[in-house]
Amino acid sequence: MSQPSVHPTAIVSAGAGLGSGVKIGPYCIVSEKVVLHDNVELISHVSIDGNTEIGAGTQIYPFAAIGHKPQDLKYHGEDSRLVIGERCVIRESVTINPGTEGGGMLTKIGNDCLIMAGAHVAHDAIIGNNVIMANYVGIAGHCQIADNVIFGGNCVVHQFTRIGRHAFLGAHSMIDGDVIPYGMAVGNRAALTGLNLVGLKRHKFDREAIHRLRAAYRMIFSSEGTLRERVEDAAGLFQGDQLVQDVVAFIAAASDRPILLPRNGHADD
Repeated sequence: MSQPSVHPTAIVSAGAGLGSGVKIGPYCIVSEKVVLHDNVELISHVSIDGNTEIGAGTQIYPFAAIGHKPQDLKYHGEDSRLVIGERCVIRESVTINPGTEGGGMLTKIGNDCLIMAGAHVAHDAIIGNNVIMANYVGIAGHCQIADNVIFGGNCVVHQFTRIGRHAFLGAHSMIDGDVIPYGMAVGNRAALTGLNLVGLKRHKFDREAIHRLRAAYRMIFSSEGTLRERVEDAAGLFQGDQLVQDVVAFIAAASDRPILLPRNGHADD
């Protein structure tokens, strides 16, 4: 067990909880309700406020503002929370806001996430594990981002949008609809452009499972019948196939946003 290391220029409230091996660099500010678990490191000039908990081994770089009042006019000072997972890397000038009464009182970021410089995560967003946000990504309020999603730089996401696991969102895209698991979306406004085949191969998904997913994708986003009918057909034809059933369940779930479709309304491949 090693004692926390706090630079003489840092301001740390007596009420803050500091785990073993915490390092707080020059000119950081940590308020009284903040909890920093073991081996969290604040490089310098980091400001952490509110009811904020940061998981073990997370690093936060200069000028990040974490846990400050949400950018929501409906927020009235409720004691909402922000929870950031373990081993995350939060780069320069990132802003992450806590939840609100209208959204469940919680913003949550999973483990092993990389949030690059200038990115923003708004109130009540729920972010999964192993998510990568490149520079200046903007996640609006109430979004749900599943595990292993990758965002290109300057990508922005409309409030209440869902992004399925292993999806890839291209740089400079404006995402205003739900993106299926394993999908790839690009553009302003974004359209579904296929499956994230590179990501699937990198994560060593079975080749035959990927082939079945491609066949289901072509079926679901074909031009015949309704989307509901095509999803039901895919669910029946690919029973027991986990990747396909992930997509089917995602589309079937209730949402405030429409499902993002290919530009021409159906799959080309």
